Amino acid sequence: MLHFSKSKIILVLCIVLFGLFTAMPNVLPETVRSSIPEWLPNKTLHLGLDLQGGAHVVLEVDEEDLFAALVKPLVSDVRTALRETPKIGYTGGIKRSGNDVIVRVRKAEDVDAAVSRIRAVARPVGNSLFGQGGTQNDISVSSDGALVTVKFTDALIEQKISQGIEQSIEIVRRRVDALGTTEPVIQRQGTNRILVQVPGLKNSDRLIKILGETARLQFILICETPFGASESARAPAGCERLPSRNEEEQQSYLVQTKRDSIVEGEHLVDAQPSFDQQTNRPMVTFRFNQKGAIQFGKLTQENVGKPFAIVLDGKVVSAPVIQSAILGGSGIITGRFTIQETNDLALVLRTGALPLKLIVVQEQTVGPSLGADSIAAGKTASIIGLTAVVAFIILSYGLFGVFANLALAANIALIVGVLSLFQATLTLPGIAGIVLTIGMAVDANVLIFERIREEVRNGKTPIAAVDAGYSRALGTILDANITTFIAAVILFGLGSGPIRGFSVTLGIGIITSVFTAFTLTRLLVAWWIQRYRPVEVPI
Repeated sequence: MLHFSKSKIILVLCIVLFGLFTAMPNVLPETVRSSIPEWLPNKTLHLGLDLQGGAHVVLEVDEEDLFAALVKPLVSDVRTALRETPKIGYTGGIKRSGNDVIVRVRKAEDVDAAVSRIRAVARPVGNSLFGQGGTQNDISVSSDGALVTVKFTDALIEQKISQGIEQSIEIVRRRVDALGTTEPVIQRQGTNRILVQVPGLKNSDRLIKILGETARLQFILICETPFGASESARAPAGCERLPSRNEEEQQSYLVQTKRDSIVEGEHLVDAQPSFDQQTNRPMVTFRFNQKGAIQFGKLTQENVGKPFAIVLDGKVVSAPVIQSAILGGSGIITGRFTIQETNDLALVLRTGALPLKLIVVQEQTVGPSLGADSIAAGKTASIIGLTAVVAFIILSYGLFGVFANLALAANIALIVGVLSLFQATLTLPGIAGIVLTIGMAVDANVLIFERIREEVRNGKTPIAAVDAGYSRALGTILDANITTFIAAVILFGLGSGPIRGFSVTLGIGIITSVFTAFTLTRLLVAWWIQRYRPVEVPI
């Protein structure tokens, strides 16, 4: 156990030096760190929201907007069902009442037939394990006299919210990552909320604006009727009035509602900020995939000379005139944009539209003062814990205690180095994990040294006692640390946020502790024995 080949010695020393070099940038001033070549370790720990401050935002599904999106196709389906031969007459139109759709059948004898036809448009909700084989429909139909009411089932609402939240999390993550932030926390909270924490972000207003954009882009032909008329004027049939995105522009636009007059932006594959070469104004260039390019090309080819609106989230960004057919699948969006607005618009279009509208229900900017206090408290706790451990181990085991403390220093350097290398985020619970690791790091040495003492009392020579101490303690050390490591893995897998931060530092600390407490101290003890040939063990 005490024999080390040259390759093993080199490997152990390289690992220790690796820890020291990767941890060193954390103690260097910024001016020195910026001059370090890229091929050398130059990364530092990322501090979490609780340590360096940042933005804390909670988003919630806008259920009113969700119901509005569900009602529109349902009204169309109900109308189609009632117009089938033989037609069923109704009065007052098909209307939305709260979250329901109601229709008043003209003849009492047609109510049952109307209910039957509307039920036929129901679709099963996939609420099984694999999203298939659902036993519940998406709508329920009831009648009260001549009034037929169509309701959305709870299963449909739960499914739409659950699927929408999962998709939204990925889109929100892409948008936040595009801001250049590191290690944001983006996770589901409850059934209909998303928690977003971005450490170090000082401009929370920009974050809220970017996250609040649903980013549903549409290209819609403008109605032949002159637009910009009185806001109180009712939109003619087949047209819809949309406001301008520019709040300073006191103008609205009448756009067509026919499907063949609209090209959805869901087929966008890229959007980038740019500048108009003639006016030098900011603009956004976009590009469709093949399907979108065909639709966009057809729309522009058939409507040359006509104005069309570029609509984002129900508001008109601009309304240019189609000068010629746009067949290449690419185009530009111009408007009264600042450079920042152009970058943000390109970002939200590039990352895709949110499946659900999200509203901000909680917004908080965490100041760095709290983080500074936490860091100071963590440093104090670490120094106190480290000093107590160092003093105890030296008083208890003398020279061997010095070896253990050297290994402890290397252990801390390795933990910090690994966290810096992988750009992990250090949170307050993470500091707690490091402090705990400091306390646990010498456990293995205590087991080894006590075993050596026992072997010495049994009359063995120094070399035999040390060799037996390390070899017989190894099994116990592995058992104790493997069980703790399993607990750390479970915490990481099932936990979130602060729990994960604690489990990461604890897991890394366990691995480095076993290496330094067993392998590194064994190398130091072997070197001491070979050099000084002691006749007794000073322990």
